[in-house]
Amino acid sequence: MTWTGWRAAMQHALYGDGGFYRRPEGPAGHFRTSVHASPRFADAVARLLAQVDAELGRPPELALVDVGAGRGELLQGVLTAVRRDYQAVADRLRPYGVEVAGRPPGLAAEVVWCTEPPAGVTGLLFANEWLDNVPLDIAEVDDHGVLQQVLVEPAGGAEQPGGPPSDVDARWAARWWPDAVEPGFRVELGRSRDEAWAGAVRSLERGLAVAVDYAHGADARPPFGTLAGFRGGREVQPVPDGSCDVTAHVALDACAAAGEAAGAVHSLWTTQREALRALGVGGARPPLALASADPAAYLRALGSAGEGAELTDPAGLGGFGWLVQAVRMPVPEGLRGAREWQTCRS
Repeated sequence: MTWTGWRAAMQHALYGDGGFYRRPEGPAGHFRTSVHASPRFADAVARLLAQVDAELGRPPELALVDVGAGRGELLQGVLTAVRRDYQAVADRLRPYGVEVAGRPPGLAAEVVWCTEPPAGVTGLLFANEWLDNVPLDIAEVDDHGVLQQVLVEPAGGAEQPGGPPSDVDARWAARWWPDAVEPGFRVELGRSRDEAWAGAVRSLERGLAVAVDYAHGADARPPFGTLAGFRGGREVQPVPDGSCDVTAHVALDACAAAGEAAGAVHSLWTTQREALRALGVGGARPPLALASADPAAYLRALGSAGEGAELTDPAGLGGFGWLVQAVRMPVPEGLRGAREWQTCRS
């Protein structure tokens, strides 16, 4: 049997040759994100993009960088909304899709497809459910109260202890996951996510960086971790053999501190429910009077309300964390009313 750290196993299983995220069906073939739930999500991102454009003083070229772009579904939706509602933005927009998989067929010709965020751009960088798939190592407290790296056998998912984590990972755990002291408690060592997010923030010359993901803060770390697998719409054992998605929730407060160290000057942490409501997405039912006056319009509004309710459901998609970090610009006015979070907690 071959044993390796979880970070290396995830990297090969998700992004290696024949890895899960290189499959032709893409993520949408296995799980449903906010992008797939409703076009209202893309409409909200387009609205945020227009607000970023205004705060930046309407630069000659405005970037939209979709990190973890899948098969370009969010980019296509935002482009449709921008062309419909914000033509002045559309005329200056340069869209980028950042993804390890090759360029999908049928993508709008103006989209630049790349494997890393473009450097030195001005605009909006949006990472929807990207950080939870950035590979990371895992450690567990042994029977003597000592943190040990967890090794995994990729073909079957069996685990065994592998000795102390590196010094830098041990320091990360002590700062960001200090309550892991009881035998069996696990730590998902998020240093790799911090570094990935810092690189994304650093790629902006000016603009707004937004990470949307399953998240937790230092005051509510899950004692046994969150490692999970998904395939074909079902949760499965997280076996890093390339047959399923392997994911873990994100310590977004640690990512926020890394983003601030990389140049972000304003940070906001909120939930998707609050962020989308601030961007005009809600789930209120249309008035019943509309059913008599215009039945077709009532049915359309009712469907839209249902989609909005799903996107903002606090027990579902609405419970996602939104980390918003501004680089050389203020946070857009539409988001300033959202709940703030103390990001640089030591």
